[in-house]
Parts: sequence; C-alpha cells; structure tokens
Amino acid sequence: MGRRLGGELMRLRTAAGLRQPHAAKALTASTTKIAKMEGGWVPMRDPDIRALCELYGADIETIGYLLELARLDRERRKARGWWVDFPLTGNMKEYIALEQAATTIRVWHPTFIPGLLQTPDYIRVLRRDAAVTPRADQDETFVAARLERQRRLHEPRPLRLEVVLHEAALRHTFSDASIMFDQLQHLLAVGKLPNVAVRLYPFNAGVTAGLETPFNIISFSDDGAMDVVYVEVPLTQLWIEGGEGAAKYRGLYEKIAQRALSETDSRSLIAKIAEELQ
Repeated sequence: MGRRLGGELMRLRTAAGLRQPHAAKALTASTTKIAKMEGGWVPMRDPDIRALCELYGADIETIGYLLELARLDRERRKARGWWVDFPLTGNMKEYIALEQAATTIRVWHPTFIPGLLQTPDYIRVLRRDAAVTPRADQDETFVAARLERQRRLHEPRPLRLEVVLHEAALRHTFSDASIMFDQLQHLLAVGKLPNVAVRLYPFNAGVTAGLETPFNIISFSDDGAMDVVYVEVPLTQLWIEGGEGAAKYRGLYEKIAQRALSETDSRSLIAKIAEELQ
C-alpha cells in the first residue's frame, strides 16, 4: 500500500511540473522526507497528504483515495514481520520487507550465490570469511534468518526469482570441497522450481556494462508501484527508486542476460562444475 501511495504522489507531483524541493517546502520538510514518502518507506500523515494534494491540484476523489491508501498502509505496518526480532541491520530489514512484498526479483551477481539460493554451510563460510565485520556469536541466527527468507520461493503464491550468475561465482574453492559441491547441487534442485530461473554468464561470453557490480531489481504487483534497485557496493548499499535510475539498471540486466547461457545450458555447466569437485 505504501509503495502504491508513494507512486501516486510522485505521479501527481510530476504531472504538476514540480520537483521534490517544492514538495518539501510545502511540508516544511527535507527532500529526503519527500523521497522516503514517494518510495513508500515511511507511514504518511493525513495532513501531509492533504497539503501535497493541494499543492499538486488533486481533485477530491483522488484525495479520498490517497487517504484510504494511507490508512490501509498504517494498518499493514502494525503487523510485525518475522524479521523484526532478528539482530539484522536496518538496511537488511528494509530489504527483507521489500522481498516479502515483491512479486519478482531479478538478480545479477558476479561473485557469490545469492542469499535466496544459498545452503546453510555456504552461508556460514561467507559469514566467516567474507563478512566485513564478522560476528561469530550471531552466525547461526543469521543462517536462520536467511533460510526463513528462502520460504518465499515455496509459498502458494511464490516469489518469481530470475538469477544470472557469473561462472566465477561457482568456481570458488573452499577448504572443504563438499560445501561448494552441495551448493551447486542445491542450485540444480531449486532451479527446477517453475518460479525460479538460474542462468550462467560464462567466462567466454566477453564483457558488457554492469558486470562488476551485483544488483537486484525488485518488482511489485501493486498498480503504481515502482521498481526498486538494490546495489551492493563496498561497505554499503545503494537504493534506487523507480525513474531513470531503475530503467538504466533494467537495461544493464537485459544486456547481461542476453549474453548468458540458456537455463538448459546453464544446468549442464553447473552439473559439469559440480562433477569436477568430486
């Protein structure tokens, strides 16, 4: 609801020929607040919605519709998600909330297997060896949270997951070869789900724009809801909400996907790499 409401407010602002600083001035607020409102990140107060609608020249029917969306969104936010009580970062909790609401997520990763496809032992290795600030006392809690996230792939109305992985992500070697072998077998198994597509970008595919940076494109079924792009950069994360920025990442994903192997050929290569580990 919040994302639909935010998208409607952005549409009205754009139609009125106004920019975020104009909206911020009307609320005596920062442009950051307007961005969060339009992104559906925060609950919205009725007076703020009325003030913005007046600024944008919205009619009475539209105002009533947006106020109802805001009411429903506030009710939805009162329900606690399972992830709230886990000792995760604020960014991670925000991401999981989006993941729970999404209908489709497209993933490009040049280095690692994405979280929704990881085995417990693979998660533990990454926590131990690749985490910026490892916390051994929280490792099992982190594993439990990640496995809980994976339930989205098996629900009655499951998440659609489309993943493109660089071949390099499958060729990491660990002290225990069985960890990667089991991970590759898991990729093959999950890839059989009708809502999951796993494709590989092989070494011989050459280069194209976007290869160096992992990113996720998160899409929603709500009318007016914009795609959110989650970009992993060293030591932090970048969020891009709709508009030209999200469109550029959709373009990057398509360019990468065009060079990737088909699902069938990807399965063959995954099986071949797994066989090499035996």
